[in-house]
Amino acid sequence: MRQVIADLPGSKIREVANAGLGRSDVLAFWFGESDEVTPDFIREAAVRSLHDGETFYAHNLGMPELRAALSDYIGALHEPVDAGRIAVTSSGVSALMLAMQALAGAGDEVVAVVPVWPNLTSQPAILGARVTRIALKPQAGAWKLDLDELLAAVTPHTKVLLVNAPNNPTGWTLGRAEQEAILAHCRRTGTWIIADEVYERVYFAGACAPSFLDIAEPDDRLIIAHSFSKSFLMTGWRLGWLVVPPKMTEAIGKLIEFNTSCAPTFVQRAGLAALAGAGDFVPGLVQRLKSCRDTLLPQLAALPGVQVAVPDGGMYAFFRVEGQDDSLAFAKQLVTEAGLGLAPGVAFGGEAEGWLRWCFASRQPERLSQGVERLRRHLGL
Repeated sequence: MRQVIADLPGSKIREVANAGLGRSDVLAFWFGESDEVTPDFIREAAVRSLHDGETFYAHNLGMPELRAALSDYIGALHEPVDAGRIAVTSSGVSALMLAMQALAGAGDEVVAVVPVWPNLTSQPAILGARVTRIALKPQAGAWKLDLDELLAAVTPHTKVLLVNAPNNPTGWTLGRAEQEAILAHCRRTGTWIIADEVYERVYFAGACAPSFLDIAEPDDRLIIAHSFSKSFLMTGWRLGWLVVPPKMTEAIGKLIEFNTSCAPTFVQRAGLAALAGAGDFVPGLVQRLKSCRDTLLPQLAALPGVQVAVPDGGMYAFFRVEGQDDSLAFAKQLVTEAGLGLAPGVAFGGEAEGWLRWCFASRQPERLSQGVERLRRHLGL
């Protein structure tokens, strides 16, 4: 076995979740998904596909009608994107891995804005690339980017800049001016940008978060990774997509062949249904998530010793409790002693040690209040 694989860290979020296995009394907010099931109209489309016998291989790049529907969906939110630039993938994380496989190899430098979902920085490491971490900085609970520091780190030797915004776990979101500065700088250095924009619709300050697609040219060294998981409650379906420069599409198709061959047709049919219903479904989902955010955050902020800021995007409250500097130990303690399941900040990198991530995507907002009460009692407040 390659040593880099043997050295990969296990998921600290799952380590905490495992501490609560078999306990029905735990209020679990550790994973990055809603507890709402996928809508009926999406599930029914997959069932019809299975009943129709669509159980065979599909095109590497995805069904033409799904790629066309994605082109329309993207174009309604951003600048037009030709369907020929879109590749359907078996999940957002697969999309990210395909993008990284296409660009980074042994010895290449990848700069990543952190803290971030650990899969993003593990992928280039698996491929033998060197990852340089540029940390967001907390200011009164809100995480901010030092743009000058980031641009100084991206040089002509940097193969890829990896950015996730809206960010998991912090909720930090890139502004338009920051995106313009980053794109212009990467054009000068010849650096590729991989932008994980999975949470763009889970955004509370507009219809969607700012995207590099709004300002980039088709031939820019830019890959956008996306997923059906968050905006359509489809985490278990494993369906995503990439937007790539036109000359890159064929090569991505080859990589898909060697990784997963294709996304299952019945899952793609579900994706088609999701896109057809997006105009009716997604705004309602975002409003429910906003209600959850606005239920949880004021209650957390009211607890003495808690540092937190209201995020503009994502589905997480990212906070710290004064005096609790070992987030993994504290998260395990909350599970075993308080029946409260949260993700430890250290799972997203050392930059987030001492912080906790609370996924507020709950179909029952009162569960969030119950969770705050459990935290309050545990802290003796």
